[in-house]
Amino acid sequence: MKILYLVLILINFSFGASVDCTQVFEDRKAELLKEVDNIDEARQSFEALKAATNALFDKQKARILEDEKALKDKEAKLDKKQKYIEELIAKNQKLLDTIKGVKNSKISETYTKMKDSAAASVFENLSPSEASAIIFTLPAKKISKILAKMDPKKASLITLRLKLGPPFDVNQTKK
Repeated sequence: MKILYLVLILINFSFGASVDCTQVFEDRKAELLKEVDNIDEARQSFEALKAATNALFDKQKARILEDEKALKDKEAKLDKKQKYIEELIAKNQKLLDTIKGVKNSKISETYTKMKDSAAASVFENLSPSEASAIIFTLPAKKISKILAKMDPKKASLITLRLKLGPPFDVNQTKK
């Protein structure tokens, strides 16, 4: 009887276990399907985020390209303006040189025609820099006659300035 009782318990367990296994497999299958659905939703969300990110990236790239184009256009305009300004500076420098040349030749001509003593007295009243700049344009023979008629101290200052050469500005250092 014990054996029969034991066999009945085993049969009961085996039929009960097979029903439970099927139920467990069905439950697990349902859980796995829910998990697949969750993964699918997550993948769809990821794809949507990826598409939005790519769209934003493309928009930013297009804006950067527009900014670069605008920057190049501005750079081209600035280069054009700079060339124009450089041309104007060159033209103005030529005019200035011409004016200075005419002025210096007029001044030089004026002092060349003056008497030596009159020119010497005018140069004595000018600063050594100004006097040197004018005397520099005169012929050497005229310079020697004018310096001979000047005060020796003033003539020596002018001579030192002439030795240094142009430009004859006040801030020029002795060499």
